[in-house]
Amino acid sequence: MRVSRFLSVPIVTTALALALAACGAGGTAQSVGSKSTAQGGGSGSSGEHTDDISVGVKPDAAAVKLLPAAVKARGTISVAMDLTSPPTTFMASDNKTPIGFNPDFSRLIAARLGLKLQISNVKFDTIITGLQADRYDFTASTMGATTERLKVLDMVDYFKAGTGVSVPYGNPQKLSTHTLCGHRVAVQSGSTAELQWLPLLSKQDCTGKGKPAIKAVTLASVNDALTQLVSKRIDAVMYDFTGLQWAATQQPKTFQVLKPLVATKTVAVALKKDSALTPAVKAAIQSVIDSPQYAKALGRWGFEGLGIKTAAMAVPQD
Repeated sequence: MRVSRFLSVPIVTTALALALAACGAGGTAQSVGSKSTAQGGGSGSSGEHTDDISVGVKPDAAAVKLLPAAVKARGTISVAMDLTSPPTTFMASDNKTPIGFNPDFSRLIAARLGLKLQISNVKFDTIITGLQADRYDFTASTMGATTERLKVLDMVDYFKAGTGVSVPYGNPQKLSTHTLCGHRVAVQSGSTAELQWLPLLSKQDCTGKGKPAIKAVTLASVNDALTQLVSKRIDAVMYDFTGLQWAATQQPKTFQVLKPLVATKTVAVALKKDSALTPAVKAAIQSVIDSPQYAKALGRWGFEGLGIKTAAMAVPQD
């Protein structure tokens, strides 16, 4: 599992939810970084950022010094990711350019190491075995550190993911994250919002203080939830913040994500356990975090406030 359950987030027009295309679920490796597509070019939507964020970024000498000789000699580094989860990790409308925060961050890691990046698009549940088999060097796939994962992976923190609440644009009921008592809040069936965060919030803010519980409305998908929010059959949606923010970006003046978030968890870049590359990648991640490009990458995908300051070795989040 990722930090929580991700789906393609819809663009909603009136009562109709249209799922965003999440193309390219195969295992084809793609060389990225030698050429870039102009931002917003072609037939892409205005929300696409297909330009290469790493253009002009110089290698970090301290990180490069930590590279294994064999990797430095080949001049490339490979990353595995499942390109089906906007806005963190997905394909542009040209069906060939990986975009999202994770591709951006991976390009910056490679640039800091003075290497060319190769992105392999694979199913999420095959990434760990691929790392163990040395098919890929690392993954940046919004993966949370767990006790079991840390037995077979080296994991380095790189940003925070979270659960949030979305309301209609303008917030007509003047709701806040902590004033949802008695309101109808949709959650996706099987998600951490349904199983963990809504019950916890309801207990802490409502029933524990003698107020009516939050009325959980369990639906099959976030598409259904956002559609019902537009039609005013529910009052709010609780889901992955990145997905809710993406929906708000793609459908202006339709949705609004409340602050603060319900919960946040740090996610990590992962490598094979005891990989010779770990020290260099960790140093490169810190170099990226310390650079202006980190804030730029977070900002252009709507992730303001989810950055971290230290590329620490991850600890279990379960």
